[in-house]
Amino acid sequence: MNGAQALLKTLADAGVEVCFTNPGTSEMHFVAALDDEPRLRAVLTLFEGVATGAADGYARMAGKPAATLLHLGCGLGNGLANLHNARKGKVPIVNIVGDHATYHVQYDAQLQSDIETVARNVSPGFVRTSASTAQLGQDAVDAIAAARGRPGQVATLILPADVSWSEGGVPCPPPPPVEPKAADEATVQAIAGILRSGQKTALLLGGHALREPALLAAARLAAATGVKLLAEVFPTRLERGAGLPTIERLAYFAELAGVQLAGLQHLVLVDAKSPVSFFAYPGKASDLVPPGCTMHTLAAPEHDALACLQQLVAALDAGSAQPALQAATRPERPTGELTAAKACQALGHLLPEGAILIDEAITSGQKLGAMTAGAPRHDLLTLTGGAIGQGLPSAVGAAVACPTRPVIVLVGDGAAMYTVQALWTMAREQLHVIGIVFNNASYSVLNIELERVGAGEPGPRSRAQLDLGAPQLDFARLAQGMGVHAVRADSAEAFCAALEYALATPGPHLIEALVPESIRGAKRKVLPWVLGAAPHLPQPVAQALKRAIAP
Repeated sequence: MNGAQALLKTLADAGVEVCFTNPGTSEMHFVAALDDEPRLRAVLTLFEGVATGAADGYARMAGKPAATLLHLGCGLGNGLANLHNARKGKVPIVNIVGDHATYHVQYDAQLQSDIETVARNVSPGFVRTSASTAQLGQDAVDAIAAARGRPGQVATLILPADVSWSEGGVPCPPPPPVEPKAADEATVQAIAGILRSGQKTALLLGGHALREPALLAAARLAAATGVKLLAEVFPTRLERGAGLPTIERLAYFAELAGVQLAGLQHLVLVDAKSPVSFFAYPGKASDLVPPGCTMHTLAAPEHDALACLQQLVAALDAGSAQPALQAATRPERPTGELTAAKACQALGHLLPEGAILIDEAITSGQKLGAMTAGAPRHDLLTLTGGAIGQGLPSAVGAAVACPTRPVIVLVGDGAAMYTVQALWTMAREQLHVIGIVFNNASYSVLNIELERVGAGEPGPRSRAQLDLGAPQLDFARLAQGMGVHAVRADSAEAFCAALEYALATPGPHLIEALVPESIRGAKRKVLPWVLGAAPHLPQPVAQALKRAIAP
């Protein structure tokens, strides 16, 4: 048995069922070994950023790691952005990167690079170059154990070609399961005392705390004590919809997040990190925790978030409290000229039970949360690390993980161009993915940011760097050229009809939503856009927000 055969058997024995690949010459023995291991499904992508993003989406929905197969340091470089998103989302991935044969390294061939140094940016907890064929199986087991630990992580295993092709490979048994930690009892009692005190307190939930059982436990705490519930701004996976507790996501814009957190005396982290601004802005704070607010950690990423919340429920005798649950509601079917808001309204009107929503719509998805709050139960995956190009690949992975559930991905036109090759993989694998590309011919969010950073009044050359209209992109034709059924829609009626057809018809679909860019230029439009992201703000909060972001 050669090294590659032993590696694949070790992966399959440990429950790794899928490998997203874009191989090259140094990985050919791994490719050949796929014929000997039918338990491992290989999914070909045409770009490493699709492979890594698909592994991310798969693990979020499957609850276990997939593998990737990347070609040398350059292939790893192409996949870094979505590995970054996975790292920020604490998503488990076994990231296999091929390398030159060990004896070939000394010649500094054209594709030679320092793979370990590059990998540590996205895989700080585990990077290893396998040094021998006999040791490769154990190296793989160690990578799997690292990936699926608490917290989950990207574990990078570098595979030299001669280690792969040489005989003497030894498969190794799977690693033992990882038992997450329980909360310290003294910590639970201290936080219980804070909740009893009536002081203004919020729980900031993230990670595994945003699944149904943990949400119900948190909602019981809210019902019993009045504690405010917040979710991190970009959840790895959020279960939501009718019959589940509603939870307010922390806003992307620091000004709005500051309003949400204002006046808190205590902020309790539950598998979440302390909130900070996405970027630095002149004259504005980076740390969003308000002055005078004390931070507490109920559950760190290595803890069992559900068990920690249940400990707190027991300490407060809140088990019989009735959680507030989202009622089943749907918006009306939209009509007239298509806008981004109407597309989100159509989704809320038509969203089926069990759908997986992936949101990388940037500006165009601002109404998605409000419009789908009362829709049938669904999962929401978001852009955890902020590196765009995650949506379409993540949809590939989610559809492979959950083949009986429709996957709907919303993506902006600029972001879609980063990893448009994902459409080809959707067609090749016949995945039931519905891609919705909002074509407003602009990097719209950057038009907002250009104004917010205080860079002065932009002129035509500045604006041109954010304009995608010359030439006009045609995503329907791009999708059709890769084997995906695609249509363009510029009216709400056409969009609804296209979405209904796509939901009812197996296989991949793309709907290109031609929407106006509603936030270009003019500072007066920034405030309404920000307020539009939270349309149900109480009047005092809205007034405070206006004061906070006024020029």
